[in-house]
Amino acid sequence: MAVAADLRAELLRLVPDERRVSDGESVLDQHAGDLTYHAPHRPDVVVFPESTEEVAAVLEYADAAGVPVVPFGAGTSLEGHVIPLHGGISLDLTRMNAIVAVRPDDLTATVRPGVTRSQLEAAAGPHGLWFPVDPGADATLGGMAATNASGTTTVRYGGMRAHVLALEVVLASGRVVRTGTRAVKTSAGYNLTGLFVGSEGTLGVITELTLRLHPIPEHIVVARAGFPSIESACRAAAGIIGSGVPVTRCELLDAMTIAALNAFSGTSFPESPYLFVEFGGTEAGVAGDLATTREIADDEGATAFESESDPTARSQMWSARHNALMASLALAPGSKAMTTDVAVPVSELAGAIEHGRRALDGSGLRGGIVGHVGDGNFHVAFLLDPDDAASISKAEALNATLVDDALARGGTCTGEHGIGYGKLGYLEREHGDLIPLYRGIKQLFDPNGIMNPGKVVP
Repeated sequence: MAVAADLRAELLRLVPDERRVSDGESVLDQHAGDLTYHAPHRPDVVVFPESTEEVAAVLEYADAAGVPVVPFGAGTSLEGHVIPLHGGISLDLTRMNAIVAVRPDDLTATVRPGVTRSQLEAAAGPHGLWFPVDPGADATLGGMAATNASGTTTVRYGGMRAHVLALEVVLASGRVVRTGTRAVKTSAGYNLTGLFVGSEGTLGVITELTLRLHPIPEHIVVARAGFPSIESACRAAAGIIGSGVPVTRCELLDAMTIAALNAFSGTSFPESPYLFVEFGGTEAGVAGDLATTREIADDEGATAFESESDPTARSQMWSARHNALMASLALAPGSKAMTTDVAVPVSELAGAIEHGRRALDGSGLRGGIVGHVGDGNFHVAFLLDPDDAASISKAEALNATLVDDALARGGTCTGEHGIGYGKLGYLEREHGDLIPLYRGIKQLFDPNGIMNPGKVVP
């Protein structure tokens, strides 16, 4: 591979702007890591393209020269997706942030990859529309597609794969391809759109997305329900989903997470497990859904039940939920988080979380449990010292225990965070028979192995 100075000189020929081809110390550090305990590793050069043509030119050069390329968005990933393990080029797509079109009559929008979720919300809102995929962080939509992101609203709307109709992608060779159409369905050929969604930058670079939008519900209410135990909260969640109540969100927070949020956000929730539930629809329909949920919560011994329709109060509650990871980290300044990401069938949720709680308590690690329990996805977020090998080893052993339990229950090692390189071994446990097919796909799209090497495919 070219030395860094030569590499920068070559890239300046393709992107002739000193401000957009950088090897400055702070810029390299910014693109060296993600939000977790994974050890950072600097790229050699960071490139900020502003067009598909520039992306194609960079990839064509890198492919010929054997230089690794790692796409970069907001840097909020949790499994090392954006860490340049082998140096090379970090391709920062945040300057490609144009909203190409919002089409209210079609319930679609077309955007560039650097557009963030909140930018699209602001553009769609005046049309009475919203984009519901909500991973918590204000991530870029290109990154959300690359990791098949989901989050709090998945129980009702689904994740990114359900919302991407078409893509423009630059392959490793620099070739530009378009998959899908603006039509809401197609039976034309293999589903390459679905293949690129979740490929984590290992098959190509997404440079444009056409996405589904949804009408904003007429009436929205959130409810907070406290429970005597995490198991009773899980049983209530399963009961709510099983009853057919069309919840928009159904989130679990354990007592430790509630205590951390109170300290971090200034809230004053009783320190017990909670379900945060949201409903949307007509006023009469929401009233019925709320009544059914209250009844189910009461049957599971709910210690508190409050509801709120005021938009500011609703926003504050979900802001508190999204701050759960930051609140936990604030309990131990200087620590890093390892966040597990298993998902199981909803009927197995209470048992899986009970197992997770016992495993966490027995490990000696400090951590809490949160989850998108309406779709069976939960996270054990534990704090560790990134410089302490014993702490990391203990956390990895706990993670493996949770994955093994989830797989035994018919679940998966990752509900939404993706594989990156943090879960390479777990992918083999879950889909070992498919690894040769994955490798074949990787070889077809990226024969020289420059696209985010070391990720997804063991």
